[in-house]
Amino acid sequence: MLSIPDAVDAQAEAAAVKVAATHRPLRFLVSAMLAGLWVGGGVYVMFSAAGPFFIAGDPATRLVSGAVFAIALTFVVFAGSELATSAMMVLPMGAMRRTISWLQGAGTLAFILIGNFIGSLVLAWVLIQSGIFNDAATGGMLDGILTAKMSHSASELFFRAIMCNILVCVAIWAAGRVKSEAAKAIVIFWGVFGFIASGFEHVVANMTIFGAGVLGGSTVEVTWADLGTNMLWVGLGNLVGGMVVLAMAYTFIAGPRRADAVAALAADVSDVSVERTSADAVATSGIAESLERDEPVVVDASRAG
Repeated sequence: MLSIPDAVDAQAEAAAVKVAATHRPLRFLVSAMLAGLWVGGGVYVMFSAAGPFFIAGDPATRLVSGAVFAIALTFVVFAGSELATSAMMVLPMGAMRRTISWLQGAGTLAFILIGNFIGSLVLAWVLIQSGIFNDAATGGMLDGILTAKMSHSASELFFRAIMCNILVCVAIWAAGRVKSEAAKAIVIFWGVFGFIASGFEHVVANMTIFGAGVLGGSTVEVTWADLGTNMLWVGLGNLVGGMVVLAMAYTFIAGPRRADAVAALAADVSDVSVERTSADAVATSGIAESLERDEPVVVDASRAG
C-alpha cells in the first residue's frame, strides 16, 4: 500500500496527465463522454433491478440500488475514462502540489463536465428510444426519483452532494493506495454503495436522470431550468466534498512534496555549514591575533572534533 505522501504525489501526477490530455481535445472529450455513459449505465441498471422494489415500497430499494450501481464507478476506473467527481479531488491535489496551475485545473474540470453531460444526454436519449421506461417499475422509479430530487431545497442538494463526493472520492483515494485489483474493486463497491444507499446526490448520475426527464422519458414534468438548478447545487456540493474534504485534507496530512522537503533540508544543512565555517573563521582569527600579541591561547574544548 502506498504511503499517504506517495499517494498524494501519484494523484498530483495524474492531474498533470489529465491537463496534458486536453491538448488532444477530441480524444479527451470522448473519454469524458464515456464516463457519462458508464455512470448512466449504472443508473439504468439500478432502475431495472431496484424498480420492482421501489414500486412495492420495499425498504430494500436503497440496498439493491447501491449494490448494482457500483458497476458505474467500477467501469469508470477499470475501463478508463474522465469523470468529473473524482477529478474534483485529483485536480486540486495537482494544483496544491504545483504539478498544474489552479487555472489549468478549473479549465480541465469544466471540459470533463461538458463531456460527461454530452455522454449522459446521449445515453438518456438512447434509453428512451429503447422503451426501457415504458416498464411500470422502471418508469415508476424514474418518476419517483425525479419528483424527490426536485423537492429538495438548494441547501439540501448542496449538503447531500458534499456527502456523496466524500464517499466517491475516498473510494478513488483508497483504491489508488492499494495495489491489488481485487482490493480496488472492493473499495470502490463500498464507496458507491454508501452514497446510493444514503440517498446522496451525484452530479453526473443526475445528468442521466434529469436528461431522461427533459427528453420525455418521464411522466413527471421536468424543465431545463430544473436540470440546471440541480446541476448547479449538486455540482458545487460535489466540488466541496472532493476538493476541501479529501484533496486539501490529505495534501495537508502528506506534508510538502519530497522534492520540496529535500530542498528545504539541503538549505538547512547549507545554513548550518555556513554558520559553522564563519564561527571557525572567527576562532582562527582570534588565535592568530593572540599569537601576534604573545598572549596565551585559550581553546574551547566543546568545539574539539
